[in-house]
Formats: sequence, structure tokens, C-alpha cells
Amino acid sequence: MTGSTLNMHYTIADPKTFGISEYEPVLPIYHSDQPEDSKEHCSDLLHRLDRIDPDRLSPENAYTYRLLHRSLENDLALADFPYYNEPLSPSSGMQSQLPVLLAEYTFRTKRDVTDYLALLDQIDDYFASLLLYEQEKAAAGFFMPACSSEKVRKQCDTIVTTEELAQGTHFLQTTFEDRLSELQKQGLFTPEETASLIETNDRLLATVVQPAYAALSEGLHSLETSTNADSTASETTTNAASGKNNSAHNGLPKGLALLPDGKTYYLHLLFSETGSSRSEKELVQMLLVQFQKEQSAIRNLASQSPSLITLLSEENTAVFPLAEPEEMLSDLQARMKNDFPVSSPVPTVTVKDVVPSLEPYSAPAFYLTTPLGNSDNNVIYINHRNSSQGLELYTTLAHEGFPGHLYQTVYSNRIFSDMHTDPARKLIWYGGYLEGWALYVEFLSYDYAATLLEQAGQSDAAQSARLEKHTRSLQLCMYTLLDLLIHGEGAGYDQVAEVLGKFGIDSPGTCEAIYTYIAEEPCNYPKYYIGYLEILQLQDTARDHWKDAYSDLRFHTFYLEQGTSDFSSLEDLLLMTN
Repeated sequence: MTGSTLNMHYTIADPKTFGISEYEPVLPIYHSDQPEDSKEHCSDLLHRLDRIDPDRLSPENAYTYRLLHRSLENDLALADFPYYNEPLSPSSGMQSQLPVLLAEYTFRTKRDVTDYLALLDQIDDYFASLLLYEQEKAAAGFFMPACSSEKVRKQCDTIVTTEELAQGTHFLQTTFEDRLSELQKQGLFTPEETASLIETNDRLLATVVQPAYAALSEGLHSLETSTNADSTASETTTNAASGKNNSAHNGLPKGLALLPDGKTYYLHLLFSETGSSRSEKELVQMLLVQFQKEQSAIRNLASQSPSLITLLSEENTAVFPLAEPEEMLSDLQARMKNDFPVSSPVPTVTVKDVVPSLEPYSAPAFYLTTPLGNSDNNVIYINHRNSSQGLELYTTLAHEGFPGHLYQTVYSNRIFSDMHTDPARKLIWYGGYLEGWALYVEFLSYDYAATLLEQAGQSDAAQSARLEKHTRSLQLCMYTLLDLLIHGEGAGYDQVAEVLGKFGIDSPGTCEAIYTYIAEEPCNYPKYYIGYLEILQLQDTARDHWKDAYSDLRFHTFYLEQGTSDFSSLEDLLLMTN
């Protein structure tokens, strides 16, 4: 926790509660020896674990042991590929994520404010270290393609500008002042102290943060120029073998499979992101089976009401019964109560708009997880730049709120506290466990919405909601298959465009956008969809094992109480229950 204050702040509310009384506010600065140091540290932890006999541990500790061992083993395998990661990806890189995390950095104490300002003062060193990593990647032949670098540079040039800072309107100015104002109201700061802190924040933004972005942009441009020059002088076949100028059709990025031993890396990354231990072949088979199920469900709904397809393709004139986010969240909580364990007291949630200047860098909606020890105040943000309404907003709020991320986070944190679960379990992360759950309940919410629409006398709209559920699932299934095709098999743009064409997606611009996103963000779609399918598989196992004792409530309770786990460990644990 003390290696990254930003990570610690979002994980635990009060460091002292977890034995952390002294720490220096730091960002995780990369250095050239870090890959080898991290590998040695990971290996050392595994050796220390191996000196413990898991058979002599309590069941709870034995499970923690298993989770840690499997996670560390995979981390050690990934350490053999130090330059395959991309911390500056166009869609989810730190250049766009860091400002959001800073803007939402909760001020609970005076120490939080001083920590925050100390982190701002390190952003130049942090970005310089990321640039060093990119330079090392380029020297090893793994620098991102020009099309990706250009997007990152554009973000660097627009996220923090001198014009906005001079006007005092930048979101890192306005959000800082708003948070500080709350502490002043509580009597933690005098007006004079508040004014001084605001002045310090403005100074750091102008003299450290903005120049750091400019330097990162300039450094990437230099790498982009030199890498392109190097690759032009080399044969394309040589580039494909070495990973030099990681580009493909019209300069587009290419999949991990085309990098040296990239397939091996991809399989370890898949496990790290999804928590699924299945082979690539097993995953493809599982996805194809689900794809056929979704197609069959769509055909059945369409045969029952042929006008549904037309209704889906036209502008939907039906008025969703609920308009406000707060109403939707309340309705979701009411509909989930019989099938999900009660989290008491009921978590409070405030719905806020993303500030306009943050809109270009934010998801359509998001929930920032509350830390251990402070799960009572929750916020869901709605991005009006990608404004969703009606059914789409309802299912999005299910994904982010109830029974999705907010509910899962609060329930898990409270259970961990009540059961005195070892906090080391919070260090284990599998996107499939978390995002798979959010997608699983999102699909349930389409059924909730269909019932709501029927109760409002809108039977056609209810059927349309059911159809939308299966078409969305089909789409995510296809994108996940494309991820396996691009990164696991080395498929290029032409192959992907051919696959998309079979489903009526034949616009070159659309095909290129889909291909580019998946190529730049390996395992993002699998994190959601394979996680979702693993939950369905685990649910089937629970039905078979528990037989008449099965209920959705029991299954959901089991899943939520274990905390983040890989799916084979979850299955083994489930089979040990009576």
C-alpha cells in the first residue's frame, strides 16, 4: 500500500487501521531496474509462501493461500514480458486516468490535502518515468504504432492547458476548491489556510502538471518520429518478427500474437484479467456456444413479434416509465431484494454529473469504488457527453449501482469487516470477477425493465427490452471472439473486417474503429464477457451440486462473500459446501 499513495487512498479509508502509521506520499515511479526487481520480489514472495503447508491452515487461510499463490505465479510469468504492457494506451492510459483519479480524490482529513498536493508535485517525475519506459520499449522494438501515439499526444496537449489554468476553470482547480470548501465548513481549515492551499494547487498545476504533460507529448513525438524512421528502413517481414513499429493495415496496431512469444503472454494476460483458467480453445468453444444461444433467443423473439426488429432499428418512441436516475436506482433496489443478500444499512448513493471539462475522458457512467472502512457514502457519475436515457440508463445504473459495482463493493467491504477477513485478499484483483458480475446483473436488469414496462402497459417495449438484452450479449460475445482472434491468433484488419461483414457491419470506418480499439485494449472485452460466462458456468455448477437447496439468493450470497477470486478456485470452494 505504501508504494502508491493513490492506490492506498482508494483501497483503505484510514491507513492507521491497517497498521500504516508512517508513510511518504508517493506515485509509483518507474526505473530501469524495476522489471527485474519486481520479478525478484515476486519470486521471493512465492518462495516464502512455499514454506507454508496449506494443509495446516484454517479453511479461510488456506483459500487466501491458494488465491495468493495462483496470482503470484501468473505475475511471475508476466514478468518475463516487461515491455508488452502499455500504460499510455489511448483509451485507458494514465495520461487520461490520472486526472480523473485526482479530481475524485476524497478529502477526509487535513493529511489527505497535503498528500494530494505532494502527489501533484511528483507528476513531472512520474510522467518522466513513463516516458523512460516508453523509450526502453522503443529500443526493444515494442513502441506503440503512430496512430495510437498521436491519440495519446492529442490528449496530453488538451487535458491540461495553460489557457484553462489562467482562467481558473480547469477541473483540477474547481474540484479542488469544492472539496476544500467542504473541509472549511467542517472547521478543519480557516479561510486563510484555504486560500493558501488553493494558491499552492494553482501553482503546482501551472509549474509542474502542465509542463509534465507537454514534456510527455514532446517525448512521445520524438519516439514516434524515430521509430517510424527505423521501421521504414526495415523490411515489413523483419518488423513482424521483431515487433518493431507495432503496426499493420494502414498503420493500425496489431495483435499480441504477432509479437515474439506473444501468444504465451496473451494467455497469462487473459488469466490476469478474466480469472478464467480455461485454454484459448475452451474459451472459443464456450463463446461459440453462447453465440448460438443468443442467436436462437433473438430468432425466437423475432418470430413471436416480427415488428420487433423494425422497432429496434427505428427511433424508439416508447417513454420509459422512469426518467430520473434516483427513481431507477430505487426501482432496481426493490426488484433485486428477493434474490440478493441484504446489505444493512442500505448503502446511500448520490448521482452526480461529470463536470463538462472531464467529459471527454470519462466513461458514459462510472462508480469509483469506496475504500475499506468508508462504504457509507457512494457516488455514481453520469457523463452527459455520452448521455443515455430510458432503458439504456436503467441498465447502466444496474451495472454501476444496484446490484452492480456499488452494491458488490459495499457488501464485500462490510462482509470483510464483519468476518475479519485478511485484508491481503484485497490485493488480489481479477477484472472478470468484478466486471463479470456487473455485466451479469446488467443483463438481469433487462428482465427487470421488461417487467416494469409490462406493468406500465407497454408490452411491445417490454419485448424490445428482451431483444435488446440478447443483441447486446451477442455483440459483446462477438467482440470477445475478435479479441481472441486478434491477440491469440494474430488476425489482422482484413480478417476482422471479413468477420464483421458477415454480420452486416461493412462500413470501413466502423470496422477500423472496432479493430483498432480491440487491438489497443487487449482483454478488455474478455474481462467483461468471459467473466460473465464464468459466472453462468459457476451458477450451473451450484444448481447441480446444491440441487433442491439451490436458490439465486444462496448463489449470489456465496459469490459475493468470497471476494475477488479466480473462477476455478471459486468452483472448488463451492463444491466443498453442503
